[in-house]
Amino acid sequence: MDLKRALSLRTVVSTSAGLTLATSTFIAAVQMAQFVAGDSAWIAVLVAGILALTAAASFAEMNGMYPSAAAIRVYLHRGFGERLSLVVSFLYIAVVVAVLGAEAFVLSKAIEFVVPGVPAIVWNVLLLVLVTAVNLRGVETAGLFQDIVTYGVTGSLIVLSVLALARPGVELATPFNPGSFTGLLNAAALGVFLFIGFEWVTPLSEEVTKTRLVPIGMAIAIGMLCLVYALVTVAMTSTVGKAALAGSPVPQMLFGRKLLGLGGAVWMLAVSLGASATTFNAGFTAGSRFLYAAAREAVLPKWFGRLNTRFVTPQNAIIALFLFTLASTVAVYWTRQYVLLVDLGAAMESIVYVLVAIAVIRLRKLEPDTPRPVRAPWVPWLPGFTAVAFAVLAAGALADDPWAPVVLAVGAAALAGYVTRVVPKLRAQAQAERAARAGRRRRPRAGEGASEES
Repeated sequence: MDLKRALSLRTVVSTSAGLTLATSTFIAAVQMAQFVAGDSAWIAVLVAGILALTAAASFAEMNGMYPSAAAIRVYLHRGFGERLSLVVSFLYIAVVVAVLGAEAFVLSKAIEFVVPGVPAIVWNVLLLVLVTAVNLRGVETAGLFQDIVTYGVTGSLIVLSVLALARPGVELATPFNPGSFTGLLNAAALGVFLFIGFEWVTPLSEEVTKTRLVPIGMAIAIGMLCLVYALVTVAMTSTVGKAALAGSPVPQMLFGRKLLGLGGAVWMLAVSLGASATTFNAGFTAGSRFLYAAAREAVLPKWFGRLNTRFVTPQNAIIALFLFTLASTVAVYWTRQYVLLVDLGAAMESIVYVLVAIAVIRLRKLEPDTPRPVRAPWVPWLPGFTAVAFAVLAAGALADDPWAPVVLAVGAAALAGYVTRVVPKLRAQAQAERAARAGRRRRPRAGEGASEES
């Protein structure tokens, strides 16, 4: 049984944008605005969006060449070989699942802002259960949920921003003068992380109605995020003020309350719940396909690859993601180390962008005749620029916390051990099972041989 092709461009866009548009991005948006003068943060958002588009061009070419649920696992395998692709792709999925726990923690702060009487982790668990149930009901249900929530969140943010900017007497301070060039560069570098995760739609390549929808959807999603981030960042800083927002774990809640009172705070809480829901839902939908494809290749236990025959979903992979994310959520809620996970996530995503960009350059030489339905422009210069830019960003993210490179190195070493010792055994077992099934198919049925002899 194969995955079902049912996703349209609308859902591709909502999945690509939804995973990126998280509650934690409001904190990053406010931090970014601190580096530029006045209300000119939209310029940094625009520059960051263009940089994200350069990375998207590399993913578009690789996705067109190898439209697989394994996504980056296949891209890196073709570009760099088996072992590196397995270690990096497993580390990638592990870090992203851990970051979902950090997202849940940030969301809990927004919930406590409005509903202080109930432990926020209860709401986190209920949200995870909801997203898991939606994903188990099939890709159409998960896609419809993603569409409704993502477009609802983006629409709400645009409306709230317009309300804030259209208030009588509002005058933006130096909206076209970001100040120093260094400050703009720092803001743009931080702003790139607002777009991190747009490529998580690529594992859905086996479920879209047309493969070309994935690169088109990624580009539209980045453009949509540019608009939303630019509006909401300027609206927040001009309404509340940078000094009041700085250091707050819930800047969006301060903005909602200042704009519309308690009603605004409740509205922003609904937006925060929706933003986290889209992140969890997109992460579960795409991440479960990656685990399914890995089991199909016999690099994970075959338990992860079982499909539900009624809804055609990788149900075991979805349940596993629920358990992993729940464990990460409880761990972050207990330790409060969410900043470390955010740094790890930013660094890991940047490293993957570097490797995919380099893979594009390498494969233009190694596989010049492989069909490329979508071609990245200006190779090798554009992917070369992408690789250098995101290498600098990865180094910066790792430098923010001395434990980040240590955790990443330990994780990579553990996964290298898994790839060296466990994966060969899984593949040998899968090969033996295939041989046994082939032998049963070749064995003559009872009575067939006697009938031929008579």
